[in-house]
Amino acid sequence: MKVLVTGATGFVGRHLVAALLNRGCTVRAVARDAQKAAGMPWINDVEFVSADIHAADLGIGALTEGVDALAHLAWPGLPNYRALFHFEHNLMADYRFIKGVIEAGIKQVLVTGTCFEYGMQSGPLSEQNDAQPANPYGLAKHTLHLFLQNLQQEHPFTLQWARLFYLHGAGQNPNSLLAALDRAIDAGDATFNMSAGEQLRDFLAIETAAGHLAAILHKRDFDGTINCASGQPVSVRALVEQRVRERGATIDLNLGHYPYPTHEPLAFWAVTERLQQLLGEMQ
Repeated sequence: MKVLVTGATGFVGRHLVAALLNRGCTVRAVARDAQKAAGMPWINDVEFVSADIHAADLGIGALTEGVDALAHLAWPGLPNYRALFHFEHNLMADYRFIKGVIEAGIKQVLVTGTCFEYGMQSGPLSEQNDAQPANPYGLAKHTLHLFLQNLQQEHPFTLQWARLFYLHGAGQNPNSLLAALDRAIDAGDATFNMSAGEQLRDFLAIETAAGHLAAILHKRDFDGTINCASGQPVSVRALVEQRVRERGATIDLNLGHYPYPTHEPLAFWAVTERLQQLLGEMQ
């Protein structure tokens, strides 16, 4: 199986490429920054293409030649979830790119969505829940999903829409919670400023998530939306305390220093029955 991976040097992409290679796939990895790609441990094991998939002169025919499936992860501008460019630019640019890939003959497309598509809904969130995005990023992703579902009516293809929840691990944004905590520990800081930490989230190690995405790609007849998450609600405070223990650190948590974010509910996590069923079928 040959997979075209966009955003190959991003947080999720770099791990998905490794997971696909471990499964014996051939990978054509696409990213804008060739210098960044050169530092990836898999660079000599893939066909690397330095390209901007939103460029008007992109040669989609050559890019997709010999490819069985597209794993589309590229999405510039994160983690600024509230910026208007998500739907003013990324939405239509992504749609045009994916449509071009479909018209070039690719019949299987996996796209990473987001838990923000569920909006401000609380509690356990199933794929059966209606999307109610409450920020520009979630709105743009959900709208792209709707556009692609309509495209399926004109150009039939398999669409695998994987909604990512809270991923952590090597390569994550340096401003993310655990990355900031690690920096504070490494710097020998006495305290770490954070929220009260009682919000419940669905956290998943990036290596596990990448394995799930690779498994979804290998389930070539699966078409639909699927939560890519742990299915377990964990408080932010518990996650931080666990990392402090793992690091053997003595750092005081300054709980309540930051207010809770207003763009997400206090408690939500994924229902993962569909994912677990698919993974069970793969065994």
